[in-house]
Amino acid sequence: MNVLELKMNFISLKNYEPADVNELLDFARQIYLRGQMTITQYRDIIRELEAAGAYTPHYVDEYVGL
Repeated sequence: MNVLELKMNFISLKNYEPADVNELLDFARQIYLRGQMTITQYRDIIRELEAAGAYTPHYVDEYVGL
């Protein structure tokens, strides 16, 4: 599977186009966790999406420093 196939799967499942590459990144993670994608495919897609500007949000722990 490549990014184009991932996008087509996204569109066919959700009935709309992804708003950005971050939405595809989340979708790829869901597919991988369901066992519908190999680890090699997942890593390759993540690299491509990150090169296109996708990123995983980092949450700040609100209790740090207390």
